[in-house]
Amino acid sequence: MRTSTTVEASALGSWSRQADFVVEAEKLGLDICWVAEAWGSDAPSTLGYYAARTERMLLGSAVMQVGTRTPVALAQAAITLSNLSGGRFLLGLGPSGPQVMEGLHGVAFARPLARVRETVEIVRQVLAGGKISYSGSEFRIPLPGGETVPMRLSLRAEHAVPLYLAALSPAMLRLTGEVADGWLGTSFVPEGAAEAYFAPLDEGLVAAGRDRSAFDVCQGAEVAFARDEEALGAMIASRKKELAFSLGGMGSASTNFYNRAYSRQGWAEVAAEVRERWQAGDRDGAAGLVTDEMVLATTLIGTEEMVRRRLRVWRDAGVDTVRLYPAGETLDERLNTLGRAIELVRETGAGG
Repeated sequence: MRTSTTVEASALGSWSRQADFVVEAEKLGLDICWVAEAWGSDAPSTLGYYAARTERMLLGSAVMQVGTRTPVALAQAAITLSNLSGGRFLLGLGPSGPQVMEGLHGVAFARPLARVRETVEIVRQVLAGGKISYSGSEFRIPLPGGETVPMRLSLRAEHAVPLYLAALSPAMLRLTGEVADGWLGTSFVPEGAAEAYFAPLDEGLVAAGRDRSAFDVCQGAEVAFARDEEALGAMIASRKKELAFSLGGMGSASTNFYNRAYSRQGWAEVAAEVRERWQAGDRDGAAGLVTDEMVLATTLIGTEEMVRRRLRVWRDAGVDTVRLYPAGETLDERLNTLGRAIELVRETGAGG
């Protein structure tokens, strides 16, 4: 398995500390650094800065939200970042959700599947370097009714740009298998992933005449090392409210893709109850419904041996790249956690 992490602007409190984290992570042997966008800083600016500060590791957007930029603007950013970094850029795109799209950007979340499909098709066309001409239900280039003609960019892609999609729903997973080079996943329970995630993903791959041998499954989870059982118990307890937020507070009142993902992996009843309590304002009650098993199933938290065993399960389930979110209050603590985790992934990838 390859190793990766995701950084956000607010993660370490300042840009300089975050940049230090990225530079030191490369020295530890990290393979990929993903930059999140969400409702914080934009990804391309940050990625350009890290491209100048690093030399070896790949850099990816995880994710740029489809609908907040035109497909051609996404392709322009991808080509620029790929050329600037010497071919080290991975383009990660995702549909986001109604709260961010409509509540922050004022863009309708309607028809996300069609929007993502057409965006990928247009981005591929731009990367190929020809004139851009497209007629779909969501995008038409050139815009009809005027006097314009198809154009091509004056900038050319000097390297291949692998394209990843963030997906949780079965329909988006099928599309990911059909049109992308990799899948950026979350809320991953390896014991329930075959039906919940891999079945629709493989349907898409088969439809495109492909299989997972040339496809990157990238899954993420927090990693933290506990000294003993008592410390582990405290870690688990502190993570329950975070998971309750994912189940109850992410998305809108009617749409929560994280809740649905956990429901498909065996926790439908508790996920529904957590969401109901969270929406009613009972945050502590919602967190109290989250079990120890749920936290451990979707994280890489435990003693070193527990994390080692869990990584083997992830590997055997079909994960190619593990996205590590290292715990720690300080830069040094996070880097120490990350370094220990990278070593365990290397062991696991070698058959551990």
